[in-house]
Amino acid sequence: MDTKIFLLEDDDAIAMGLKYSLEKESYEVTHMTTCKDAEDAWAKDTYDLAILDINLPDGNGYDVCKMIKKSGDAPVIFLTASDAEVNVVMGLELGADDYICKPFRINELMARIRTVLRRSGRGKDATQESSGNVVKINNLTIYTSEAKVTLQNKTTGKEEHIELTALEYRLLLAFVNNRGIVLSRKSLLEDMWDVSGDFVNDNTLTVYIKRLRDKIEEDPANPRIIKTVRGLGYIMDK
Repeated sequence: MDTKIFLLEDDDAIAMGLKYSLEKESYEVTHMTTCKDAEDAWAKDTYDLAILDINLPDGNGYDVCKMIKKSGDAPVIFLTASDAEVNVVMGLELGADDYICKPFRINELMARIRTVLRRSGRGKDATQESSGNVVKINNLTIYTSEAKVTLQNKTTGKEEHIELTALEYRLLLAFVNNRGIVLSRKSLLEDMWDVSGDFVNDNTLTVYIKRLRDKIEEDPANPRIIKTVRGLGYIMDK
């Protein structure tokens, strides 16, 4: 079955080109141009991923993102003509999985779509669990071959899947690959954003550190996995 992508874009030229490119890659595309039509369509069907423009005739993509995240865990990629820091941080805080500014290269967007689908375990880019490399840290397990992360429930003893966005997972891997080493904010930003250059700023990193801790730490206020080294950065113990 084709991966179903929901596209919310009111610019006909962009929408037509993007829809053509997505369908060429065998994605099934549903295109809407207003917030009202988007909400109606989302209520009637299920989708593997949403691509949302921010500025729309009857509202903005942020409101649609809130609706999507309330109704399930489908990943979201924002499209916008502005790379202002406030727009980036707002989108990420609402749970967006990625963010790309217009004009964009279609190959870059396709690569980001594949990455988000793979990380979220959806669609044709999803991977199945196999006997790949496994990293264990306290009650956290990272299956690096499958880009899968689980947390052991201390009550039941069972592993529970942790849903990370593509960039949250990339940040986690930066720590995993440098265990026992203090990573400065600068080095983390360089590692996370070498492709997504639009997002290089301290506020974005702060948002992602907090979101990652909220998902993997037993007590995010007193983290045991990703620790703060005051004045220097962060560290994940060996």
